[in-house]
Amino acid sequence: MATLVQQPEDLPQQTCFVDGNFADLAQEMANYVQVGDEVSALIEKDQEGDVKNKDDVLKKIVLAIPSLLSAPEKEFTPAYNALSYLVLQSDNPEMFLPRVCDNLMKPITSSPVNGTGLALTALSNIFNMLPVKNELRYNVFMAILQFLKHHSMFDNLKAFLPCLPQWFIDWDIDEEDQRKLLIQVAEVAREAGDEKSSYEHVLKALDTFTGDEIKSEEAQQLALRALKVALSDPSHNDFADILAVSAVQALADSHPIYYDLLTIFAEKDFEDYKEFNEEHEGFIEKEHLNGATLEKKIRLLTFASLAAGIPNREIPYAAISERLQIPLEQVELWTIDVIRAGLVEGRLSQQTKVFKVHRTTYRVFGEKQWREIGDRLDTWKVHVKNIQDILAKGKAEVDEKVRRDAEELERRMAQANIGGSGGHSGPGGSGGGRRGVGDRGDRAPRRERTEDDD
Repeated sequence: MATLVQQPEDLPQQTCFVDGNFADLAQEMANYVQVGDEVSALIEKDQEGDVKNKDDVLKKIVLAIPSLLSAPEKEFTPAYNALSYLVLQSDNPEMFLPRVCDNLMKPITSSPVNGTGLALTALSNIFNMLPVKNELRYNVFMAILQFLKHHSMFDNLKAFLPCLPQWFIDWDIDEEDQRKLLIQVAEVAREAGDEKSSYEHVLKALDTFTGDEIKSEEAQQLALRALKVALSDPSHNDFADILAVSAVQALADSHPIYYDLLTIFAEKDFEDYKEFNEEHEGFIEKEHLNGATLEKKIRLLTFASLAAGIPNREIPYAAISERLQIPLEQVELWTIDVIRAGLVEGRLSQQTKVFKVHRTTYRVFGEKQWREIGDRLDTWKVHVKNIQDILAKGKAEVDEKVRRDAEELERRMAQANIGGSGGHSGPGGSGGGRRGVGDRGDRAPRRERTEDDD
């Protein structure tokens, strides 16, 4: 299958290798599409042998190109490459490229099986033959988008969507043309069933409106389209992106009821949705919105808000039942749904009848949410300080016990040394057993010192 090729700015565009001058190639192509005699009589050359009336020659050939649709499969791509090359030799290729591209939108009768691939290859080759910064690439790309939409071939385009911002710069196109292309991309995605990508490109198209344009009928209808998709998609639960778009904000004046509904899903609860339905009875049905989908979505979002606002991270079953206005026996089922939706992470405790929140998603992150985070940080700081105090106190007690134990050990060792030195026998002596002749009990009595001793 053919692919578009994004070439870096410092590389040449894709080239087409040809053999022959314009006159010879034009005559050969004219013969192939069965207008050879007319073109032969029409060609005028200057003194250097160059064709002077290229555009007149090309008109004859391009008018006859429907016959290429019946060309043999193996000849189709070379023939269309030669045709594209000739057209790009004109000083006014924009005169011929639309018809050349439009012809590829028709079935290739010679190849019912591979015709789609052949046509896309031809379109892609035209795109790649053009210089990177040639604005005609925009027109060819729009033709490619139309082709992909008709054949539901969005997958062939996905890999090249990140190139669009740079292409817009290269082609130097204004916001209106950018918007047309982005809307066409959204249509290709929608036709292929990729609602998420379609929605994203509609939002990008809305960003091209500036100033008073955001209040124009086109901008408001496109904003309304994006809003309906965001509300109706069961998997779309983040409304911060669409609320940030200026054209959507302008719906507050042009379509206030729709804007009120948007704010409910962005930051309010099921009770607010009920009040909305009571105040605007029949609005959901009149606008062909899916009431069941909306009701389930707002309950899940209400659950997320409840989880985000619980300080101790534990939600009693009764609180969930009350906020979602559901029977108590359905709490566990709704908890499973909100976890599957990716709005909350946690664990059910059937024994204590609470849902323990591990992680939750803020629906709108503003001043209120920053205050909540600040309060939680302050609470955590207090907890951390308490833990530090407990650890410091425990460490001090341990240090004191170690010191006391060391002193007690030193005291006991000192006492043991003193007691041991009193009963120690000298060399050759014995600390126990029977006393010998030299024992204290067998000694003569001590004699008193007299003067005769001097």
